[in-house]
Amino acid sequence: MSELQARIKQWIRTNSEEGIAFLQRLVQVPSTQGHEAAAQALVAEKLQQMGLEVDVWELDGEALKKHPYFCSSRPDFDNCPNVVGILRGSGGGKSIILNGHIDVVPEGEREQWSDDPYSGAIRDGKMYGRGVTDMKGGNVSLLLAIQAIQGLGLRLKGDVIFQSVVEEESGGAGTLATVMRGYQADAAIIPEPTNMRIFPKQQGSMWFRIQVKGRAAHGGTRYEGVSAIEKSMLVIRHIQALEERRNARITDPLYQNTPIPIPINIGVIQGGNWPSSVPDLVRLEGRMGVSPEETIEEAKLEMEQWLERLAEQDPWFKEHAPVLEWFGARWIPGSMDMEHELMHTLAEQYRKVAGTEPVIEASPWGTDGGLLTQAGKTPAIVFGPGVTEVAHYPNEYIELDKVTEAAEIIALTLIQWCGLDETNG
Repeated sequence: MSELQARIKQWIRTNSEEGIAFLQRLVQVPSTQGHEAAAQALVAEKLQQMGLEVDVWELDGEALKKHPYFCSSRPDFDNCPNVVGILRGSGGGKSIILNGHIDVVPEGEREQWSDDPYSGAIRDGKMYGRGVTDMKGGNVSLLLAIQAIQGLGLRLKGDVIFQSVVEEESGGAGTLATVMRGYQADAAIIPEPTNMRIFPKQQGSMWFRIQVKGRAAHGGTRYEGVSAIEKSMLVIRHIQALEERRNARITDPLYQNTPIPIPINIGVIQGGNWPSSVPDLVRLEGRMGVSPEETIEEAKLEMEQWLERLAEQDPWFKEHAPVLEWFGARWIPGSMDMEHELMHTLAEQYRKVAGTEPVIEASPWGTDGGLLTQAGKTPAIVFGPGVTEVAHYPNEYIELDKVTEAAEIIALTLIQWCGLDETNG
């Protein structure tokens, strides 16, 4: 272990209680969609205490709507600010964005939680609460990393841009707003809950709605009608065949541990309005995964063309084709070259701290990485301490020693990536 690594480790260990206390405060402030302001105020206060340049602003909904990558169901973004803190470098080094979202998904039925969903309870080295793993714990790892560099009196050459954004869970309007505000860097790290795995690729996804038509009739003479429910079963099987076809094309070894790299999920089925009537309309809603190697538009076109082939299976669809609509949330796929310098840097620091080889995979879900990479021209890696399997679940938790371990890895990565100004620290 180098002297610098030992100093970073010691600083984080000595100051971990303060970091964990701040994480607990963040978790205890609910920050579901539309209610992010209080948590963002805590973040802004922390950044000011750290002496960073702080930028706080509310999203401009009208300007965002004009951007081709915009996606949100919200009518406005009043009282839902983004917060950015900048640690200025001395110059001559590479810059980096550290991007984390403050918004969390709803807690669901509270009866399924052992504690209050926003308790921040700590037991057996774990903290519990909605958003602690997805992804406030990762955000605190970023802050601890920056604080460790500051606390040791080190000066970096490149800028470090910390971003606490809203709206990731709904499609990324917060991160898009940072891009439109002019924030850009040589690379980025997003500490989503990866179980300390490194994700250089992130699948995209988008929501779709399909209306399947039938012909109404009395249930007693159902043979005179056409059941939209029965026709929707054909549509679902057809979509399952598309999913199989799309995934058969994927040979990327980063997906070798993922059973279905880019799933197509039917999440909602609505149809019929009377037990004694043949239903004449069924509405299917779902999520379509998008490969890092394709665009949103390419995936859309394949779905549209595939549904047209239903007429080959059933003549009903020749005159009553399903109606496909794209709506709601959308996440842009992203990909970083495996030989990118940040990949090598992060993996190297991981080995030093963890003492093992990092697991490198592709993300099974969408993140803001695609927006940073595509819209912001900032290649992004997803790497964080959270637990993938408990994100969005009741009794969500994070292992606190992973928060500090990730902070150590990220601190060393910042030093290596941005460069250490030996004349100032």
